[in-house]
Amino acid sequence: MAERMIKVEVVCADACRQVVRRIELPCGSTVMQAIEVAGIADAQSGNLPNPARLGIFSRKVTPDHLVKDGDRIEIYRALSLDPMEARRKRARGS
Repeated sequence: MAERMIKVEVVCADACRQVVRRIELPCGSTVMQAIEVAGIADAQSGNLPNPARLGIFSRKVTPDHLVKDGDRIEIYRALSLDPMEARRKRARGS
């Protein structure tokens, strides 16, 4: 019997561009396996994503989280400005 496959989307964005890869994986695959199959490390100059900056549909997940059919795996980038500091600047009128 053939192994059941699921379809997921892996998304990563930086300040200049967005990478979206739609892939098929065997049922029971993890977030990190999906990222590896999608080749996101190749798109980011060989850098694997920070495990603390992963999510599915805006909800934080761990690299070993099992993906489901239709999931959108998101790789978040580091903040360029601390939100608290941004609020302080706006309050000062800078």
